[in-house]
Amino acid sequence: MNTAKEQLNTFSLNHYEITLRAAQIALDSTERLVRFNLDISKQTLQENSEFARELSGTSDPQSIAANLNKMAGLAAEKAVENARGFYEIISQTQSAMTKLVEDNIGNFNKGLISSIETLAKNAPAGSDAAVSAVKTSIAATAAAVNSVTQSAQQVVHLADSNIKTAGSATADAVKNANAKRNNA
Repeated sequence: MNTAKEQLNTFSLNHYEITLRAAQIALDSTERLVRFNLDISKQTLQENSEFARELSGTSDPQSIAANLNKMAGLAAEKAVENARGFYEIISQTQSAMTKLVEDNIGNFNKGLISSIETLAKNAPAGSDAAVSAVKTSIAATAAAVNSVTQSAQQVVHLADSNIKTAGSATADAVKNANAKRNNA
């Protein structure tokens, strides 16, 4: 039979591993965000240099205005594309953290039930009703947490869908506006 010290060590080790996993998820996400931001910066610098070269060779005011409109349209499209990329990274991080928490809540509940059952074996006669009540309470709490988690996931999926739809609509509006400017 496990002693209290062994159980505490196991509990501490499990939570240490959970903390390390959460830190790893956060670091991976930060690394992806930094890399994404650096890629955007490099690309923007290159595009702006090319645009400046094109603009410096143009002397006609209408060509300058057309190039400026083109640049503004491309910048708006890039902004929408970049926002999608940032959102995707953040969404994946949130999903990984949610999964980590959900898995560990389930494991914690199993461990708690196991501990209660162990205590029940050593409990005085007549305490079966109290142990059963505690188990029922834990099961009800776990079910409530599960229900809230599922509701939260539905809200996240709905928000995700709405954000993607809004991003697509914005990108389409920018493209249409650019097409109208170029045709005018």
